[in-house]
Amino acid sequence: MSTHQMTTFFLALAAISLLAFAAGALARRLRQPPVIGEVLLGVLLGPTLLNGTVSDALFPEDIRPLLAALANIGVALFMFAVGAELDAGLMRGRRFVAGAVAVGSIILPFLLGVLLALYLFGSHPTDDRTGFVLFMGAAMSVTAFPVLARILTDRGMQRTWLGTVALACAAIDDVLAWTLLAVVVAMSGAGTGSQWLLLLFVPYVVLMFTVVRPGLRRLLEHRRLTGPGNPAAMVLTLSGLLLSAAFTEWIGLHFIFGAFIFGAVMPRRTTRGEPSDVTGQVRERISSLNDFLLLPMFFIVAGLKVDLAGMNGTDLLELGLILAVAVGGKFVGAFAAARATGMQNRPATALAVLINTRGLTELIILTVGLQLGALDGELYSIMVVMALVTTAMAGPLLQLIYPVRPMPPGTGPAVPPAGRTGGGQETFLTDLAPDNVNSENAPIRE
Repeated sequence: MSTHQMTTFFLALAAISLLAFAAGALARRLRQPPVIGEVLLGVLLGPTLLNGTVSDALFPEDIRPLLAALANIGVALFMFAVGAELDAGLMRGRRFVAGAVAVGSIILPFLLGVLLALYLFGSHPTDDRTGFVLFMGAAMSVTAFPVLARILTDRGMQRTWLGTVALACAAIDDVLAWTLLAVVVAMSGAGTGSQWLLLLFVPYVVLMFTVVRPGLRRLLEHRRLTGPGNPAAMVLTLSGLLLSAAFTEWIGLHFIFGAFIFGAVMPRRTTRGEPSDVTGQVRERISSLNDFLLLPMFFIVAGLKVDLAGMNGTDLLELGLILAVAVGGKFVGAFAAARATGMQNRPATALAVLINTRGLTELIILTVGLQLGALDGELYSIMVVMALVTTAMAGPLLQLIYPVRPMPPGTGPAVPPAGRTGGGQETFLTDLAPDNVNSENAPIRE
């Protein structure tokens, strides 16, 4: 690597960090998740504006492979964090409604996505029609757990009944969506490994949960390894997630699955059953650099592949159809399932809106689809717009449905029931509370 390349590379890293921070701050001022501003920045720096003049000046072709490599590390760390944030405790007392809504919000958009793919295949043909159809179904089914969690946290709803149900649904959605994507990747045969190596995936997952997870729990409790100021926990975690990512890439699946699974097996409790804070501490330390440099780099690399300058009437029609399927399928599926469990109209509507959040998770899936050849450049660009729209609309719609109101002094919130009623269905009683109580934001009592 020449001195000129190294200099340009460091300048590009500085530009990415500064511009992404500014874009995220602007998004926050507009009451949007920072990911919206960061993704828009990547799109605007790409060929959409000025025919790529800005991106060519900031990110010359000879350093883009380096940026892409660091972006992949950022994605792996992000997927680890997603897996580590999955908490089975969210399901406590809410398994019925969360499971029903999650399944409803996956099945309907998946089926509609498959039907839409059959229509789009004529204008966006690929070598593998089955892979294209299944991929579009999976892409329509995604919910972004981290972005949804951020929206709820910003509104102080992460500990409410509605907030925890939404998080539980998103967690189940994530697992199902990644499973669907793994099937698509395996069927495409586009991985680096042979088809026979894919058979190792099931025993690998079993081994991770039955052997690696207990082993990690014991290691992370050992004072000599994880005492104050000891970096052993971080080294063990980074090494483990990178090895896991390398394994799934080697057998023919994408590295994101290995990183996600390693995050999922990180222990939440000690061998004595007490809550463990080691996983949270490691996740926070990993996220520090990732949030300010590596993930913004992924947005830049992804944005450089988006070209909206040449969109015509046909592209706008396809965008409209994709938005209708993505938004309508998720909303109707989640809303119908929520109502079927006994939830009332307003909380069911809010839950369906939240489940439509896609964010960075959708971008990762779209990037995988582009790498597999399941998407061409035009359809990839349109799908990125869909991811932005569905994420940006969640906050304003939620504010419209559930406007945040200050609690009267000394007023205690009513607590919605988290258990199952005698009728065999979980019931959401928020709308039955007195009008002067902001019960939709009531905290959970575990």
